[in-house]
Amino acid sequence: MPYQIWNRRYTGSKYKLSSWISDLIQDNCVGNSFCDMFAGTAIMSKKMIDNFDEIYINDFLYSNEVIYKAFFEQSNYNSTKLEILKNNFMKVPLSQISENYVSENFGDKFFSSNDARRIGYIREQIECNDDLNEKEKNILLASLLYSLDKAANTVGHYDAYIKGKQINDTFTFELIEPYVFKNKKIHISRLDANVLAKSIKCDIVYIDPPYNSRQYSRFYHVLENITKWEKPELFGTACKPKAENMSEYCRSSATRTFEELISSLKCKYIVVSYNNTYNSKSSSSRNKISLADIKCILENKGTVSVFEKEHQYFNAGKTELPNHKELVFITKVGG
Repeated sequence: MPYQIWNRRYTGSKYKLSSWISDLIQDNCVGNSFCDMFAGTAIMSKKMIDNFDEIYINDFLYSNEVIYKAFFEQSNYNSTKLEILKNNFMKVPLSQISENYVSENFGDKFFSSNDARRIGYIREQIECNDDLNEKEKNILLASLLYSLDKAANTVGHYDAYIKGKQINDTFTFELIEPYVFKNKKIHISRLDANVLAKSIKCDIVYIDPPYNSRQYSRFYHVLENITKWEKPELFGTACKPKAENMSEYCRSSATRTFEELISSLKCKYIVVSYNNTYNSKSSSSRNKISLADIKCILENKGTVSVFEKEHQYFNAGKTELPNHKELVFITKVGG
């Protein structure tokens, strides 16, 4: 079965909450344009796109930008060509695949040795294929990211791999299923949200930023590395490259950064997702922006309504959140 956009593991994914959030937006907001400013898996973009003429999908990760372009960008591609390549990738015997960047760095760690060798081989084949247009290349890259995620020896992110267990060969290359939309203006970007906020005018802006110290560029460094394919030197047990693309929303400056974002927005409604991990025993899971600060900042922009729902928080470690809730703030700007 081809992959849909939600068929991946992602910290903070709103997949299980997407229907609830989309219903809140439709019941409380009016407009023709929608911006998913910290799109992540882009499940909210997929959920909302049928209701709007224009949509902005933004995230600052390289891997997410490629995924969005693969699924949402409306340009031509040859599905037969991609199907042939998919089959050929898996037909090549491992004995004919040399050791490569992925197998040397991630083999017997994040993937089995054999799986890592094939993943690296496929990535190199995509890179050197001059017969692919941009859409086709993005589809193959996104398909590789979804496929390797299924085989990864992790708990759902790449901050570390699972040690002390045999890693079986489970990798299979499958294609994603790009979406077809008619009469939609779709804008895909990889920008700092605070930069994007100053450059667009949109009816409804959905904001789901990281609230704790866990940097997504570090959590998903393997996906970022394989997407960019610059083959940097890696360091430490988790085989990470030098730090880059770090978010201010994961630092002590998060509240000030959020306030700057909200003040810059030119829109009719602001919808903010928030989860109450501020009581977490883990300092890395604890919120950098308080509930009170978010409410105060939004109230300076307009009239705020708050909605809440009990929700089991994604927990890959030892964090205990027995009374976890997801909150949604809907602000009518100037109201």
